[in-house]
Amino acid sequence: MTLLLDVTDVSKRFGGVQALENVGLQVPRATIVGLIGPNGAGKTTFFNVITGLYPADAGMFLFDGAAYSPESVAKVTKAGLARTFQNIRLFGEMTVLENVMVGCHCRSKAGLWGAIFRFPSTRREEQAIRAKSLALLAYVGLSEFVDMHARNLSYGHQRRLEIARALATEPKLLALDEPAAGMNATEKLELRELLLRIRADGKTILLIEHDVSLVMGICDSLTVLDYGKVIASGKPADVRTHPEVIRAYLGQGAV
Repeated sequence: MTLLLDVTDVSKRFGGVQALENVGLQVPRATIVGLIGPNGAGKTTFFNVITGLYPADAGMFLFDGAAYSPESVAKVTKAGLARTFQNIRLFGEMTVLENVMVGCHCRSKAGLWGAIFRFPSTRREEQAIRAKSLALLAYVGLSEFVDMHARNLSYGHQRRLEIARALATEPKLLALDEPAAGMNATEKLELRELLLRIRADGKTILLIEHDVSLVMGICDSLTVLDYGKVIASGKPADVRTHPEVIRAYLGQGAV
């Protein structure tokens, strides 16, 4: 199985705090890889480094078989890496459809002059973007909310809309930061089915999530962080019984 993302010895310090120390992570293609650990372990910092929000102090990155330098969010998106955040970041006053269309525009070719003069090619591209966005909304189960303002969606539906917008960027790797946070049991079940469908369709997912039953049930492999260091990595069944993971994160009752 070939690797889509291969990260080696990534470190990041904030003043006197070593947030990441020689972190390595491998993400094979068409898999779901979980990144777990206690609060403050460095999981979101790692996401912020690989998606261009924070510069790494050290480390090597390979993405899709080539050297990768996450210098900016725009460069990261163009390379094929999309993410969501712990806190929902939708455009609340825009419609559900418009939120997804925004994601599509990172691949558009119209440019400034096309937007101003509305060339026939620009109009055709906009029609294609609308059709693609509608298809993505159907894919995540939000077709009936196309014209609703995003802020009026339920919490679980807003999470799915963020995933649809991320998919609109045509990512090779989808990085999801606690997508199940705040969801009820029914919403989590629907999310589980969506993530499995995304993987079955050939996409690769890197997942931060505190719902242990969810990550154990859908992830092909897990990497566990504690105080910015990797303490375990492997198959979910092996990680679950790892002494350091039990001590730092899961607790004896989880085994």
